Amino acid sequence: MTLLDIKGLTIDIARDTGPARVVDGIDLSVMEGESLGIVGESGCGKSLTMLSVVGLLPNRIHATGGEVRFRGRDLLTLSAKELRRIRGSEIGFIFQDPMTSLNPVIRVGDQIAEALIYQKSMTKAAARVRTVELLALVGIPAPEERANAWPHELSGGMRQRVMIAMGLAGNPKLLIADEPTTALDVTIQAQIVDLVRELKDRLKMSVVWITHDLALIAGLADRIAVLYAGTVVEDAPVDAIFDRPTHPYTRALLGSLPTLAGAAMERLPFIPGTPPEPGRRPMGCPFAPRCDLARASCTEAVPKLQAVGGDARHKVACPVALEGRA
Repeated sequence: MTLLDIKGLTIDIARDTGPARVVDGIDLSVMEGESLGIVGESGCGKSLTMLSVVGLLPNRIHATGGEVRFRGRDLLTLSAKELRRIRGSEIGFIFQDPMTSLNPVIRVGDQIAEALIYQKSMTKAAARVRTVELLALVGIPAPEERANAWPHELSGGMRQRVMIAMGLAGNPKLLIADEPTTALDVTIQAQIVDLVRELKDRLKMSVVWITHDLALIAGLADRIAVLYAGTVVEDAPVDAIFDRPTHPYTRALLGSLPTLAGAAMERLPFIPGTPPEPGRRPMGCPFAPRCDLARASCTEAVPKLQAVGGDARHKVACPVALEGRA
């Protein structure tokens, strides 16, 4: 059953010279119990898309069209009060940088307890007990002691685990993790990925993992959506993305990953150019200016997602690439 269904979502930045579009007609869905990875370069709309789900878009940035349905309700039509009831209790969010997301002058246990008191109407004593349980759940040693710690007294990995505990406090059906391992070393990254995967199975929740690291998401996601310039260019099961990448952008992202098989001192492949700035999106396919397969027809219309080889689970927005698969 579909838990989250995003249809035709558009997001604009309000500017003195007029609105600039940053998300342009995105379609995404998350099934119950599924892990969805959202990948792409910085600025492609990954975080803004998911922030719109929980009503936390920054100032001057607004969802201007489409639907964001969670368990059948269009979240874009709800009031701020109604969204607060869903945010945290039904949809948990792990923010990108725990050092700036945690309040530096409040002990970490009190920050988790505050959410429980508000979301679950718990007493302070009950919230304290549940806070310690959550800290233990995410693998923090000596949870009673750590609950009294200030954020700066914890390591980066510990702070990230606190953020996960906060995201899980309301027993959400959907957990959104926005690049939660960006500032962590590789060993801690692996621990966080394993932790989220274990908690997903134990708590029977869905997970959306936002990242620019395809190698990282390989061990976590059931399905991957590749975003570029505010659009979905490929959406497929994780095995298909790695075994049969179809869109030129997906292939370029995978081609730029370092491998142990590479020759010594070999120059790492890269994607020439940069993503378009908001409000300066090119006509037609937004990736055409950087694409080796681009034709004149690519600048005429924005390509729509189409099934690859009759497989409805694997969709790509590139007619030229589909011709090559025929």
